[in-house]
Amino acid sequence: MDVKKYIQAARLRTLPLSISGIIVGSFLGNMDSTFRISENIFDTTITIEANPIYTSPIFWLAILTTIGFQVLSNFANDYGDGIKGTDDNRTGEKRLVASGAISPKQMKLAMIITTIITLIVTLTLIYVAFGKDDFGYSILFFGLGIASITAAIKYTVGKSAYGYSGFGDVFVFVFFGLLSVVGSYFLFTKEINFTIFLPAFSIGLLSTAVLNLNNMRDQENDKKVGKNTLVVKIGAESAKQYHYILIIASFLFAFLYVVIQYKNPTQFLFLIAYFPLLKHLLFVVKNTNEADLDGELKKVALSTFLFGILFGLGQIL
Repeated sequence: MDVKKYIQAARLRTLPLSISGIIVGSFLGNMDSTFRISENIFDTTITIEANPIYTSPIFWLAILTTIGFQVLSNFANDYGDGIKGTDDNRTGEKRLVASGAISPKQMKLAMIITTIITLIVTLTLIYVAFGKDDFGYSILFFGLGIASITAAIKYTVGKSAYGYSGFGDVFVFVFFGLLSVVGSYFLFTKEINFTIFLPAFSIGLLSTAVLNLNNMRDQENDKKVGKNTLVVKIGAESAKQYHYILIIASFLFAFLYVVIQYKNPTQFLFLIAYFPLLKHLLFVVKNTNEADLDGELKKVALSTFLFGILFGLGQIL
């Protein structure tokens, strides 16, 4: 077995994007749970110092769980698009099943192994977060884990693959944004603060922008093979307008959160991440060759990762 081929199929460059929501939700959840503990113990608004997030087993297990889901999704996409012929003439990074480097049977086995490992990590995360007492929460999060695995596989695999019907954007927004941020926040606090949905929307919209950019690049090939992404359905020019809305709206939701929760200027640290995104938008406005969008994928994904780190740090400094 050539491990390098499976590492390539795992598409490591997608991992920073997938953990961006975990970073935001964990930073905020760790901060808010510490605040509540101090109130409960001392009956006062004086807070005790929060443990650094990097010392939290919940944080690292959530990161590993998300990476497992992302790698499974990448394997499934490689497999699903490969056996359907979608990747035969694609632009950008080579896919392993389509090129024959990994057989469909081998990729299926890799998907099964990844699913098992991810389920084990998920169960460990649930136990560490909720223990034996919050059985209802454990069942809920186990169900969400199963839903995440199913969604990762069904994106391109099977006759009813939703990535071929224009629903991929909804999947990315919900799982990369809402579930990632709100779910990781809940793991720390066991509560939902509804303002947490604002940065969750931001991460979800930025992640959807990455998918939209990918689909803008691949729209001609997707048309030929019958992959009806949202870009194929609405057309190139409308897809550009949609892209502008995704990125601008992500900024507005993050800005609104900081205005509501304002304590000090460092909370606006996330604005740094929008400078490369502004440059990216100008590139998209002028772009006339879809293949040139390939280089922009990394920029938006890394900007989202940078946003996650800066947003989290800005709220706790």
